[in-house]
Order: sequence, then structure tokens, then C-alpha cells
Amino acid sequence: MTIKEIQAEIIDEFSMFEDWDERFQYVIDLGKNLPLIDERFKTEENIIKGCQSKVWLQGDKIDNKIVFSADSDAIITKGIIAILIRVFSNQNPEAILASDTDFLDQIGLKSHLSPTRANGLVSMIKQIKMYALAYQSQN
Repeated sequence: MTIKEIQAEIIDEFSMFEDWDERFQYVIDLGKNLPLIDERFKTEENIIKGCQSKVWLQGDKIDNKIVFSADSDAIITKGIIAILIRVFSNQNPEAILASDTDFLDQIGLKSHLSPTRANGLVSMIKQIKMYALAYQSQN
């Protein structure tokens, strides 16, 4: 699936919920289903700077696609990174760099986060794009 197709799928899923309590519960559930990052990647180098809670992100290039894994010590943050991984993992660096994150506005996520969580979200996206930039330059 393309990034746009995955984003459209997420928009559809979030539209099924009546209010933000239900949507936040869904974000938490997504975080609970996030595949665990290998413990060896829970290092200081893999912590995303700018997040209130600890978020570890690892990206590996496999067959010109980046496969991300992540974890967080906060349940909402874990759900947010799970959404981003669903969108950007198994995509090539060029597609990641060319993509936007407007879908986050469309599902209302950005406007329902505290300022510190919103900053953390921006930092997560920036780190994903940095992985894509680094792996793209290896081609």
C-alpha cells in the first residue's frame, strides 16, 4: 500500500468514533499492538529528542524500504508512534520524504494533543524523515 492509501485508511478508522475519548482509547489500543522494539535498540542514540516521554525509534533499510520499530514509556505516545510506523514503515526513502502528514490534522490528532505532546509528534516525524534522508543518500 502507498503512504496515501494507509493515511486514508486511518482517516476512515478515526471517523467511526463519536468523540475524542473513543479516539484516544483507539490510539492507546494501537500502541498496545505495536510490535516491541528489540531491547538492543533502546539506547540513548535512538531516543527521539523533543518528546516529553521516552520514545525509541529504529529504522533499518531492507530491499530499499525502511522498516521502523519503536517503543515508548507512555501509552498515548506509544499509540502515536504506532500510527506513524503504520504509515511510514515498509516504504522507500523517496516516498517518505515526499509525503505529508496532513492526515493527522484530518483525524484531529494534532489539535487534541497538549503542546508538549504536539512538539513530540513533530519530533517523531522529523526523526522518521531523517532516517529516510540518511538511507536515500546511500543509494
